[in-house]
Amino acid sequence: MGQFANLPNDSRLRILAADSNAMSTQLLVEALGRNPQFLVIEAPPVEAEILALVKSENPQVVLLCAKFSQNGDGSFELVRTIRAQASAPRVVVMLDNSEPGIVVQAFRAGAHGIFCRTEPFRLLAKCIECVNAGQVWASSSELHFLLEALAQPGHGNFQHLSDSPLSARESDVVRCVAEGMTNREIAQRLKLTEHTVKNYLFRIFDKLGVSSRVEVVLYALGSPDPRTAAASSGRKSHSSSVGRKPVELAAAARKSGR
Repeated sequence: MGQFANLPNDSRLRILAADSNAMSTQLLVEALGRNPQFLVIEAPPVEAEILALVKSENPQVVLLCAKFSQNGDGSFELVRTIRAQASAPRVVVMLDNSEPGIVVQAFRAGAHGIFCRTEPFRLLAKCIECVNAGQVWASSSELHFLLEALAQPGHGNFQHLSDSPLSARESDVVRCVAEGMTNREIAQRLKLTEHTVKNYLFRIFDKLGVSSRVEVVLYALGSPDPRTAAASSGRKSHSSSVGRKPVELAAAARKSGR
C-alpha cells in the first residue's frame, strides 16, 4: 500500500508509517509526504500487514504509534519482531506522552527513537532523519527514565552481560555508565585512572559497535540490537550518536569526558 509509486534510482528516504487508525495514518502520511526527501508508505494498524509491508517495501525507517486503537495493545512486540529481521529498518515509536513506563518499554523493545506528540510536528522529520543516520532520538528526561529503570529491582541485574563480548572489567564499566557516572566517578569506584577508564570505554564502544554512552545505557537495559550480534560474531557495524539536545553523553544529561 505505497503512498507513492517506486521510481528508478529513487534516493528518497523510505518511511513506513502506521498510526493508531486509518485516518490518523493517512494524515500522517500526507504531512510527511510534503517533504521532498521522503517517500512515505502507508500501513494499516494491523501487525501482520505491517510486517508484510516491511518485507516487501524495504523501508529504512518504520514509524509506529505506541498503541493501535484496533485492540488497544502496545506495538512493542511488533517492534521486537521488526528488529529481529535481517536488514531490519530503524524504528521510531510515537507516544502520546512521555510516561516513564512506556518510554522504557519502547527502548527495551528495540526502538531507536521515541517521538512524543506534544512536540512540534516539524521535529518529527528531524527525528526520522537522525534515526536513519544512526542516532538515538530522545530527550534528557526520557533517557533519565532509563536510568531510573536500571536502578529498580529486576532491571538493573545486568545478567545478560555474562553472555556479551565484554570482559568482566568492561562489564563493570558498563554498569557504572548505566548509573550515569562520569569517568572520574568510574575511576574512583573501580580504583582506576581516568585514562584507563577512557581506554575501556573505547574498547566497549568498539565491541558493541556503538559510539555513545547513551547506547551503552540502552545495551545495559537489555535493549535488543543487531549491532550487538554483529559484535559478538566479530563483525563491526556503523555506530551512532545522540540525536536530540540537550542530551549529553551520560544518559541523564550529566557531563563527562569520553
